[in-house]
Amino acid sequence: MTRLRLASTVFILFIATVLFAQDKFGDKLIQRDGKVIVCQVREIGDDEIKYVQEGYRSDLVFGIDKNKVEKIVFSDGREMKLSDSMYGKENYTLQRKNALKFHFFSPIYNATAFTYERSLKPGSSIEVGVGIIGLGKDLNNDDASGVYFNVGYKFIKDPDFYLKGMRYAHVLKGAYFKPEIAFSTYHYFNDYNTYQGYNTYGRNRERVMMGAFILNVGKQWVFTNRFLVDWYVGAGYGFGKNDADYRSTHFAFTGATDDMPLVFNSGFSIGFLY
Repeated sequence: MTRLRLASTVFILFIATVLFAQDKFGDKLIQRDGKVIVCQVREIGDDEIKYVQEGYRSDLVFGIDKNKVEKIVFSDGREMKLSDSMYGKENYTLQRKNALKFHFFSPIYNATAFTYERSLKPGSSIEVGVGIIGLGKDLNNDDASGVYFNVGYKFIKDPDFYLKGMRYAHVLKGAYFKPEIAFSTYHYFNDYNTYQGYNTYGRNRERVMMGAFILNVGKQWVFTNRFLVDWYVGAGYGFGKNDADYRSTHFAFTGATDDMPLVFNSGFSIGFLY
């Protein structure tokens, strides 16, 4: 009987030891590439997770970049999801995500233009713009009036190299690539001069409707989470109805005559965030 009790005690202790070891090293680090590390989590810092693994000395502590871990599954079944410091929205909660911009030089070219920009996620934003043609300096003296619209999607450049814990200085700040669609509709007066035994002068009212697909590159600076400056250039292809073959100024862009569909675009904007 004594031997039976001793064997039972040893068996129970063995089972308890195994269960304790399984519980001790029952945490799982689920990495973003799908790999799993079974361990005991010791510390979760701002940039690094520290853990110990079975089979190694108890004083040997490993570390892993927090951005490499998608979530932690603890031995008791609880889960903790982790976000990348660069792209996690919660890392930018105090930053203003909306901006209203004024195209600083647009009135010189007889159009006053504004753009609204909204951050969709870190590294991406959308822009919608409108220009009032005729509200500015009429350098061509053609009394042009109308409106233009544009909409674009910004891909904001991330760093060329990665440092632990790196993030965007601001979600709307940085160099970017922006595909854009622009549409311009306006009318203007075209002066004419004919001679049929005598000189005849007059003005014809012309209507223009033009569109373009433009690829822009630029850079935007943000100051104190309140003000911004934006500069860009672009090129693309235009299409639409333009009865005057020579006319290439369409306010939203320049180019797209009957002889050449190529268009160009550039701008300088200032604005505020909210």
